[in-house]
Amino acid sequence: MKSTQLQEGIVAGRLTSAEIDDNFQDVHPPLDNHEALVAADRCYYCYDAPCVTACPTAIDIPAFIRQIATGNTTGSAKTILDQNILGGMCARVCPTETLCEQACVREEAEGKPVQIGLLQRFATDGVMRENKQFYQRAPATGKKIAVVGAGPAGLACAHRAALHGNDVTIFEAAGKPGGLNEFGIAAYKTVDDFAQKEVDYIAAIGGISFKYDTKIGRDVSLKDLSSQYDAVFLGMGLGGVNALGLDEKELNGVVDAVEFISRLRQTEDKGHLPVGRRVVVIGGGMTAIDAAIQSKLLGAEEVTICYRRGQEHMNASSYEQELAAAKGVTVKHWVQPKRLLASDDVLTGIELEYTELTDGKLTGTGQTVSIVADQVLRAIGQSLEDGGLNGSGQAIKLENGRIAVDQHGATSMAGVWAGGDCVNAGDDLTVTAVAQGRDAAEAIHKTLAG
Repeated sequence: MKSTQLQEGIVAGRLTSAEIDDNFQDVHPPLDNHEALVAADRCYYCYDAPCVTACPTAIDIPAFIRQIATGNTTGSAKTILDQNILGGMCARVCPTETLCEQACVREEAEGKPVQIGLLQRFATDGVMRENKQFYQRAPATGKKIAVVGAGPAGLACAHRAALHGNDVTIFEAAGKPGGLNEFGIAAYKTVDDFAQKEVDYIAAIGGISFKYDTKIGRDVSLKDLSSQYDAVFLGMGLGGVNALGLDEKELNGVVDAVEFISRLRQTEDKGHLPVGRRVVVIGGGMTAIDAAIQSKLLGAEEVTICYRRGQEHMNASSYEQELAAAKGVTVKHWVQPKRLLASDDVLTGIELEYTELTDGKLTGTGQTVSIVADQVLRAIGQSLEDGGLNGSGQAIKLENGRIAVDQHGATSMAGVWAGGDCVNAGDDLTVTAVAQGRDAAEAIHKTLAG
Protein backbone atom coordinates (compact mmCIF):
# COMPACT_ATOMS: atom_id res chain seq x y z
CA MET A 1 0.00 0.00 0.00
CA LYS A 2 1.31 3.42 -0.91
CA SER A 3 0.91 6.55 1.20
CA THR A 4 -1.54 9.11 -0.21
CA GLN A 5 -0.65 12.03 2.05
CA LEU A 6 -0.91 14.63 -0.74
CA GLN A 7 -4.61 14.02 -1.37
CA GLU A 8 -6.72 17.16 -1.05
CA GLY A 9 -9.65 17.44 1.34
CA ILE A 10 -10.55 15.35 4.37
CA VAL A 11 -9.77 11.75 3.48
CA ALA A 12 -8.79 8.48 5.11
CA GLY A 13 -5.76 6.39 4.28
CA ARG A 14 -3.16 9.15 4.04
CA LEU A 15 -0.57 6.77 5.46
CA THR A 16 0.00 3.05 5.27
CA SER A 17 -1.00 0.79 8.15
CA ALA A 18 2.67 0.30 8.99
CA GLU A 19 3.23 4.05 9.12
CA ILE A 20 0.17 4.53 11.35
CA ASP A 21 1.31 1.79 13.73
CA ASP A 22 4.77 3.33 13.93
CA ASN A 23 3.39 6.82 14.55
CA PHE A 24 1.08 5.75 17.36
CA GLN A 25 3.57 3.84 19.46
CA ASP A 26 3.67 4.55 23.18
CA VAL A 27 5.00 8.08 23.63
CA HIS A 28 6.57 7.05 26.96
CA PRO A 29 7.72 3.42 26.67
CA PRO A 30 7.63 1.67 30.06
CA LEU A 31 10.78 1.09 32.06
CA ASP A 32 12.25 -2.39 32.26
CA ASN A 33 13.39 -3.76 35.62
CA HIS A 34 16.97 -2.48 35.33
CA GLU A 35 15.86 0.98 34.18
CA ALA A 36 13.41 1.17 37.07
CA LEU A 37 16.10 0.33 39.62
CA VAL A 38 18.45 2.94 38.16
CA ALA A 39 15.69 5.57 38.17
CA ALA A 40 14.65 4.71 41.72
CA ASP A 41 18.24 5.00 42.93
CA ARG A 42 18.20 8.74 42.06
CA CYS A 43 15.53 9.50 44.66
CA TYR A 44 16.75 11.26 47.82
CA TYR A 45 13.75 9.92 49.82
CA CYS A 46 13.24 13.40 51.20
CA TYR A 47 11.63 14.01 54.54
CA ASP A 48 8.53 16.21 53.97
CA ALA A 49 9.07 15.52 50.29
CA PRO A 50 7.83 18.37 48.08
CA CYS A 51 6.74 15.87 45.41
CA VAL A 52 4.08 14.50 47.77
CA THR A 53 2.69 17.97 48.40
CA ALA A 54 2.57 18.58 44.65
CA CYS A 55 0.54 15.40 44.02
CA PRO A 56 -3.24 16.07 44.18
CA THR A 57 -3.81 12.55 45.52
CA ALA A 58 -0.93 12.86 48.04
CA ILE A 59 0.75 9.58 47.10
CA ASP A 60 3.74 8.84 49.34
CA ILE A 61 6.17 9.06 46.43
CA PRO A 62 9.45 8.49 48.33
CA ALA A 63 7.93 5.40 49.95
CA PHE A 64 6.79 3.77 46.71
CA ILE A 65 10.11 4.54 45.03
CA ARG A 66 12.05 3.03 47.94
CA GLN A 67 9.88 -0.08 47.65
CA ILE A 68 10.82 -0.38 43.97
CA ALA A 69 14.49 0.05 44.85
CA THR A 70 14.27 -2.80 47.38
CA GLY A 71 12.49 -5.12 44.96
CA ASN A 72 9.05 -4.79 46.54
CA THR A 73 7.15 -3.78 43.39
CA THR A 74 3.86 -5.19 44.69
CA GLY A 75 4.11 -3.15 47.88
CA SER A 76 4.99 -0.12 45.79
CA ALA A 77 1.81 -0.52 43.74
CA LYS A 78 -0.29 -0.78 46.90
CA THR A 79 1.22 2.42 48.27
CA ILE A 80 0.16 4.14 45.05
CA LEU A 81 -3.31 2.59 44.72
CA ASP A 82 -4.19 3.23 48.36
CA GLN A 83 -4.21 6.91 47.51
CA ASN A 84 -5.04 6.80 43.79
CA ILE A 85 -6.96 3.79 42.53
CA LEU A 86 -6.41 5.08 38.98
CA GLY A 87 -2.68 5.37 39.56
CA GLY A 88 -1.89 3.41 36.40
CA MET A 89 -3.67 5.83 34.09
CA CYS A 90 -2.41 8.86 35.99
CA ALA A 91 1.13 7.55 35.48
CA ARG A 92 0.44 7.77 31.74
CA VAL A 93 -1.43 11.07 31.44
CA CYS A 94 -0.51 13.22 34.45
CA PRO A 95 1.45 16.37 33.62
CA THR A 96 4.15 15.25 36.03
CA GLU A 97 6.44 17.91 34.60
CA THR A 98 4.27 20.56 36.28
CA LEU A 99 3.35 18.55 39.39
CA CYS A 100 5.51 16.05 41.30
CA GLU A 101 8.53 16.11 39.00
CA GLN A 102 8.64 19.90 38.90
CA ALA A 103 8.75 19.87 42.71
CA CYS A 104 11.46 17.17 42.81
CA VAL A 105 14.63 18.23 44.60
CA ARG A 106 16.67 16.70 41.75
CA GLU A 107 14.88 19.06 39.36
CA GLU A 108 15.82 22.00 41.54
CA ALA A 109 19.44 20.93 41.87
CA GLU A 110 20.20 19.40 38.47
CA GLY A 111 17.36 20.24 36.11
CA LYS A 112 16.62 16.51 35.81
CA PRO A 113 13.95 15.14 38.15
CA VAL A 114 13.44 11.58 39.26
CA GLN A 115 11.22 9.84 36.68
CA ILE A 116 8.28 9.62 39.07
CA GLY A 117 5.61 9.07 36.43
CA LEU A 118 7.45 6.20 34.75
CA LEU A 119 8.26 4.61 38.10
CA GLN A 120 4.60 4.81 39.08
CA ARG A 121 3.66 3.10 35.83
CA PHE A 122 6.31 0.42 36.40
CA ALA A 123 4.79 -0.48 39.75
CA THR A 124 1.11 -0.35 38.81
CA ASP A 125 1.50 -2.12 35.46
CA GLY A 126 2.94 -5.19 37.15
CA VAL A 127 -0.01 -5.47 39.52
CA MET A 128 -2.51 -4.90 36.72
CA ARG A 129 -0.92 -7.59 34.55
CA GLU A 130 -1.13 -10.12 37.36
CA ASN A 131 -4.51 -8.78 38.58
CA LYS A 132 -3.36 -8.63 42.18
CA GLN A 133 -6.27 -7.37 44.25
CA PHE A 134 -5.40 -5.57 47.47
CA TYR A 135 -8.88 -4.54 48.54
CA GLN A 136 -11.77 -6.35 50.16
CA ARG A 137 -15.16 -4.82 50.86
CA ALA A 138 -16.23 -4.08 54.39
CA PRO A 139 -19.44 -5.70 55.63
CA ALA A 140 -22.50 -4.37 53.78
CA THR A 141 -23.90 -1.16 55.19
CA GLY A 142 -27.24 -1.46 53.43
CA LYS A 143 -26.73 2.00 51.96
CA LYS A 144 -27.12 2.73 48.24
CA ILE A 145 -25.15 5.40 46.39
CA ALA A 146 -25.80 6.66 42.87
CA VAL A 147 -22.79 7.88 40.90
CA VAL A 148 -23.41 9.90 37.75
CA GLY A 149 -20.55 9.44 35.30
CA ALA A 150 -18.07 6.58 34.88
CA GLY A 151 -15.06 8.85 34.43
CA PRO A 152 -12.10 9.26 36.80
CA ALA A 153 -14.06 11.07 39.53
CA GLY A 154 -17.00 8.68 39.41
CA LEU A 155 -14.84 5.55 39.34
CA ALA A 156 -12.69 6.74 42.25
CA CYS A 157 -15.80 7.60 44.25
CA ALA A 158 -17.43 4.27 43.44
CA HIS A 159 -14.40 2.21 44.46
CA ARG A 160 -13.89 3.97 47.78
CA ALA A 161 -17.62 3.89 48.57
CA ALA A 162 -17.81 0.17 47.71
CA LEU A 163 -14.70 -0.49 49.80
CA HIS A 164 -16.63 0.78 52.82
CA GLY A 165 -19.45 -1.69 52.16
CA ASN A 166 -21.87 0.55 50.29
CA ASP A 167 -23.70 -0.54 47.14
CA VAL A 168 -22.94 1.70 44.18
CA THR A 169 -24.74 2.13 40.86
CA ILE A 170 -22.94 4.14 38.19
CA PHE A 171 -25.06 5.87 35.56
CA GLU A 172 -23.07 6.52 32.39
CA ALA A 173 -24.30 8.42 29.32
CA ALA A 174 -21.93 6.60 26.97
CA GLY A 175 -22.05 2.95 26.00
CA LYS A 176 -18.93 2.05 27.98
CA PRO A 177 -17.10 3.34 31.08
CA GLY A 178 -13.92 5.34 31.39
CA GLY A 179 -14.99 8.89 30.67
CA LEU A 180 -12.09 11.14 29.75
CA ASN A 181 -9.62 8.28 30.14
CA GLU A 182 -11.46 6.25 27.51
CA PHE A 183 -12.66 8.94 25.12
CA GLY A 184 -10.53 12.03 25.62
CA ILE A 185 -6.87 11.01 25.95
CA ALA A 186 -4.50 10.92 22.97
CA ALA A 187 -4.13 7.40 21.56
CA TYR A 188 -0.33 7.51 21.77
CA LYS A 189 -0.56 7.96 25.55
CA THR A 190 -2.67 4.84 26.16
CA VAL A 191 -1.85 2.27 23.51
CA ASP A 192 -3.02 -0.91 25.24
CA ASP A 193 -6.73 -0.40 26.05
CA PHE A 194 -5.54 0.38 29.56
CA ALA A 195 -8.59 2.47 30.48
CA GLN A 196 -10.90 -0.54 30.25
CA LYS A 197 -8.45 -2.79 32.08
CA GLU A 198 -8.39 -0.27 34.92
CA VAL A 199 -12.19 -0.15 35.06
CA ASP A 200 -12.27 -3.95 35.32
CA TYR A 201 -9.73 -3.80 38.15
CA ILE A 202 -11.81 -1.22 40.02
CA ALA A 203 -15.10 -3.08 39.54
CA ALA A 204 -13.55 -6.34 40.77
CA ILE A 205 -13.96 -5.15 44.35
CA GLY A 206 -17.66 -5.89 44.01
CA GLY A 207 -20.71 -3.88 44.97
CA ILE A 208 -20.46 -1.72 41.83
CA SER A 209 -22.96 -1.98 38.97
CA PHE A 210 -23.15 0.04 35.74
CA LYS A 211 -26.07 1.42 33.75
CA TYR A 212 -24.90 2.59 30.32
CA ASP A 213 -26.58 4.87 27.78
CA THR A 214 -28.24 6.57 30.72
CA LYS A 215 -27.95 10.34 30.79
CA ILE A 216 -29.05 12.50 33.67
CA GLY A 217 -31.81 14.86 32.56
CA ARG A 218 -32.76 12.61 29.65
CA ASP A 219 -33.10 9.10 31.03
CA VAL A 220 -33.03 9.76 34.74
CA SER A 221 -33.56 12.86 36.88
CA LEU A 222 -31.58 14.08 39.84
CA LYS A 223 -34.84 14.27 41.79
CA ASP A 224 -35.48 10.55 41.22
CA LEU A 225 -31.90 9.59 42.10
CA SER A 226 -32.08 11.60 45.31
CA SER A 227 -35.30 9.87 46.33
CA GLN A 228 -34.18 6.35 45.40
CA TYR A 229 -30.63 6.42 46.77
CA ASP A 230 -29.14 7.39 50.11
CA ALA A 231 -26.59 9.67 48.42
CA VAL A 232 -25.72 10.90 44.95
CA PHE A 233 -22.31 11.78 43.51
CA LEU A 234 -22.18 13.88 40.33
CA GLY A 235 -19.10 13.26 38.22
CA MET A 236 -20.42 13.66 34.70
CA GLY A 237 -17.64 15.96 33.49
CA LEU A 238 -18.28 18.60 30.85
CA GLY A 239 -20.49 17.56 27.96
CA GLY A 240 -20.84 20.83 26.07
CA VAL A 241 -18.27 22.06 23.53
CA ASN A 242 -17.71 25.79 23.14
CA ALA A 243 -18.31 27.24 19.69
CA LEU A 244 -15.95 29.53 17.79
CA GLY A 245 -18.55 32.29 17.67
CA LEU A 246 -18.37 32.35 13.88
CA ASP A 247 -20.85 31.40 11.15
CA GLU A 248 -20.29 27.63 11.22
CA LYS A 249 -23.59 26.68 9.49
CA GLU A 250 -23.17 22.99 8.71
CA LEU A 251 -19.82 23.78 7.13
CA ASN A 252 -18.02 20.66 6.00
CA GLY A 253 -14.59 20.58 7.62
CA VAL A 254 -15.28 22.19 11.03
CA VAL A 255 -15.08 19.53 13.76
CA ASP A 256 -15.00 19.44 17.55
CA ALA A 257 -11.53 18.38 18.67
CA VAL A 258 -13.07 16.36 21.52
CA GLU A 259 -15.14 14.38 19.01
CA PHE A 260 -12.11 13.93 16.76
CA ILE A 261 -10.04 12.48 19.63
CA SER A 262 -12.92 10.28 20.77
CA ARG A 263 -13.40 8.79 17.31
CA LEU A 264 -9.70 8.11 17.05
CA ARG A 265 -9.66 6.37 20.43
CA GLN A 266 -12.63 4.17 19.56
CA THR A 267 -11.71 3.13 16.02
CA GLU A 268 -10.00 -0.21 15.51
CA ASP A 269 -8.17 0.97 12.39
CA LYS A 270 -6.83 4.49 12.78
CA GLY A 271 -6.03 4.67 9.09
CA HIS A 272 -9.77 4.71 8.37
CA LEU A 273 -10.24 8.01 10.21
CA PRO A 274 -10.43 10.90 7.70
CA VAL A 275 -8.10 13.84 8.28
CA GLY A 276 -7.39 16.97 6.30
CA ARG A 277 -4.24 17.74 4.40
CA ARG A 278 -4.01 21.17 6.01
CA VAL A 279 -5.43 21.25 9.54
CA VAL A 280 -5.91 24.23 11.83
CA VAL A 281 -6.59 23.69 15.54
CA ILE A 282 -8.07 26.56 17.56
CA GLY A 283 -7.10 26.50 21.24
CA GLY A 284 -4.19 26.35 23.65
CA GLY A 285 -4.90 23.51 26.04
CA MET A 286 -4.19 19.80 26.17
CA THR A 287 -7.08 18.96 23.86
CA ALA A 288 -5.64 21.26 21.20
CA ILE A 289 -2.19 19.69 21.53
CA ASP A 290 -3.56 16.13 21.42
CA ALA A 291 -5.74 16.85 18.39
CA ALA A 292 -2.94 18.60 16.52
CA ILE A 293 -0.33 15.90 17.14
CA GLN A 294 -2.71 13.11 16.19
CA SER A 295 -3.70 14.93 12.99
CA LYS A 296 -0.03 14.96 12.08
CA LEU A 297 0.37 11.29 13.01
CA LEU A 298 -2.56 10.43 10.73
CA GLY A 299 -0.81 12.02 7.78
CA ALA A 300 -1.87 15.67 7.70
CA GLU A 301 0.78 17.59 5.78
CA GLU A 302 0.41 20.91 7.62
CA VAL A 303 -0.99 21.31 11.13
CA THR A 304 -1.20 24.70 12.82
CA ILE A 305 -2.38 25.52 16.34
CA CYS A 306 -3.77 29.04 16.63
CA TYR A 307 -3.99 30.55 20.09
CA ARG A 308 -5.27 33.99 21.01
CA ARG A 309 -2.63 34.72 23.65
CA GLY A 310 1.11 34.12 24.12
CA GLN A 311 3.01 30.90 24.65
CA GLU A 312 3.30 31.55 28.38
CA HIS A 313 -0.51 31.73 28.65
CA MET A 314 -1.22 28.33 27.10
CA ASN A 315 -2.83 25.78 29.41
CA ALA A 316 -0.81 23.01 27.79
CA SER A 317 2.47 22.41 29.58
CA SER A 318 5.81 23.39 28.10
CA TYR A 319 6.60 19.71 27.61
CA GLU A 320 3.41 19.15 25.59
CA GLN A 321 4.12 22.24 23.49
CA GLU A 322 7.63 20.97 22.78
CA LEU A 323 6.24 17.55 21.87
CA ALA A 324 3.89 19.17 19.36
CA ALA A 325 6.78 21.09 17.80
CA ALA A 326 8.85 17.90 17.61
CA LYS A 327 6.02 16.22 15.69
CA GLY A 328 5.98 19.03 13.13
CA VAL A 329 3.08 21.09 14.47
CA THR A 330 3.30 24.87 14.00
CA VAL A 331 1.96 27.10 16.77
CA LYS A 332 0.81 30.65 16.04
CA HIS A 333 0.27 32.90 19.06
CA TRP A 334 -1.66 36.14 19.42
CA VAL A 335 -4.30 35.32 16.81
CA GLN A 336 -8.03 34.71 17.18
CA PRO A 337 -10.53 33.31 14.65
CA LYS A 338 -12.42 35.98 12.73
CA ARG A 339 -13.99 34.31 9.72
CA LEU A 340 -14.22 30.87 8.15
CA LEU A 341 -13.44 30.80 4.44
CA ALA A 342 -15.48 28.46 2.25
CA SER A 343 -16.50 27.63 -1.27
CA ASP A 344 -19.83 25.88 -1.88
CA ASP A 345 -20.12 25.09 1.85
CA VAL A 346 -16.70 23.41 1.82
CA LEU A 347 -14.04 24.87 4.10
CA THR A 348 -11.06 26.39 2.31
CA GLY A 349 -9.36 28.29 5.12
CA ILE A 350 -9.71 30.53 8.13
CA GLU A 351 -9.10 34.23 8.63
CA LEU A 352 -7.57 35.24 11.95
CA GLU A 353 -7.13 38.58 13.64
CA TYR A 354 -3.94 39.49 15.46
CA THR A 355 -4.45 40.21 19.16
CA GLU A 356 -2.66 42.10 21.90
CA LEU A 357 -3.03 42.95 25.56
CA THR A 358 -4.20 46.47 26.23
CA ASP A 359 -4.32 47.42 29.91
CA GLY A 360 -4.47 43.72 30.70
CA LYS A 361 -7.39 43.09 28.37
CA LEU A 362 -7.18 41.03 25.19
CA THR A 363 -8.13 43.09 22.13
CA GLY A 364 -8.01 42.66 18.40
CA THR A 365 -5.61 44.82 16.40
CA GLY A 366 -7.68 44.91 13.22
CA GLN A 367 -4.89 43.27 11.24
CA THR A 368 -5.64 39.83 9.84
CA VAL A 369 -3.96 36.81 8.33
CA SER A 370 -5.48 33.89 6.42
CA ILE A 371 -4.44 30.24 6.59
CA VAL A 372 -5.41 27.71 3.94
CA ALA A 373 -7.18 24.77 5.61
CA ASP A 374 -9.52 21.96 4.70
CA GLN A 375 -10.18 21.04 8.34
CA VAL A 376 -10.59 23.19 11.47
CA LEU A 377 -10.71 21.53 14.90
CA ARG A 378 -12.35 23.44 17.75
CA ALA A 379 -10.53 23.02 21.05
CA ILE A 380 -11.56 26.13 22.97
CA GLY A 381 -12.92 24.46 26.06
CA GLN A 382 -16.00 22.63 27.24
CA SER A 383 -18.96 23.63 29.35
CA LEU A 384 -21.28 21.98 31.85
CA GLU A 385 -24.62 20.80 30.50
CA ASP A 386 -26.64 21.66 33.58
CA GLY A 387 -30.07 21.06 32.11
CA GLY A 388 -30.11 17.62 33.65
CA LEU A 389 -29.44 19.04 37.11
CA ASN A 390 -31.77 21.99 37.50
CA GLY A 391 -35.36 21.65 36.47
CA SER A 392 -36.32 18.75 38.70
CA GLY A 393 -36.62 19.37 42.38
CA GLN A 394 -34.23 21.59 44.30
CA ALA A 395 -31.77 23.53 42.15
CA ILE A 396 -28.04 22.94 42.38
CA LYS A 397 -25.99 26.08 42.94
CA LEU A 398 -23.53 26.89 40.16
CA GLU A 399 -20.41 29.07 40.19
CA ASN A 400 -18.65 30.18 37.01
CA GLY A 401 -20.78 27.78 35.02
CA ARG A 402 -19.91 24.73 37.12
CA ILE A 403 -21.26 23.04 40.24
CA ALA A 404 -20.40 24.79 43.50
CA VAL A 405 -19.05 22.47 46.21
CA ASP A 406 -17.53 22.81 49.66
CA GLN A 407 -14.19 21.35 50.76
CA HIS A 408 -15.77 17.90 51.09
CA GLY A 409 -17.43 17.96 47.67
CA ALA A 410 -20.92 18.62 49.03
CA THR A 411 -23.24 20.64 46.78
CA SER A 412 -26.00 23.02 47.83
CA MET A 413 -28.49 20.14 47.61
CA ALA A 414 -28.67 17.88 50.65
CA GLY A 415 -27.41 14.37 49.97
CA VAL A 416 -25.66 15.31 46.73
CA TRP A 417 -21.89 15.56 46.27
CA ALA A 418 -19.87 16.31 43.12
CA GLY A 419 -16.32 16.18 41.78
CA GLY A 420 -14.18 16.22 38.67
CA ASP A 421 -14.38 18.63 35.76
CA CYS A 422 -18.04 19.47 36.43
CA VAL A 423 -17.24 21.29 39.69
CA ASN A 424 -15.89 24.78 40.24
CA ALA A 425 -12.71 23.52 41.87
CA GLY A 426 -9.48 21.96 40.71
CA ASP A 427 -7.65 22.17 37.42
CA ASP A 428 -9.39 19.74 35.03
CA LEU A 429 -6.84 16.98 35.51
CA THR A 430 -7.47 13.24 35.82
CA VAL A 431 -5.50 13.10 39.07
CA THR A 432 -7.50 15.97 40.58
CA ALA A 433 -10.77 14.28 39.60
CA VAL A 434 -9.60 11.08 41.29
CA ALA A 435 -8.77 12.95 44.49
CA GLN A 436 -12.16 14.69 44.52
CA GLY A 437 -14.07 11.47 43.88
CA ARG A 438 -12.15 9.62 46.57
CA ASP A 439 -12.58 12.37 49.16
CA ALA A 440 -16.29 12.78 48.38
CA ALA A 441 -16.77 9.05 48.93
CA GLU A 442 -15.19 9.37 52.38
CA ALA A 443 -17.47 12.30 53.20
CA ILE A 444 -20.53 10.42 51.94
CA HIS A 445 -19.69 7.32 53.96
CA LYS A 446 -19.16 9.30 57.15
CA THR A 447 -22.43 11.15 56.61
CA LEU A 448 -24.39 7.95 55.97
CA ALA A 449 -22.77 6.28 58.97
CA GLY A 450 -24.00 9.14 61.15
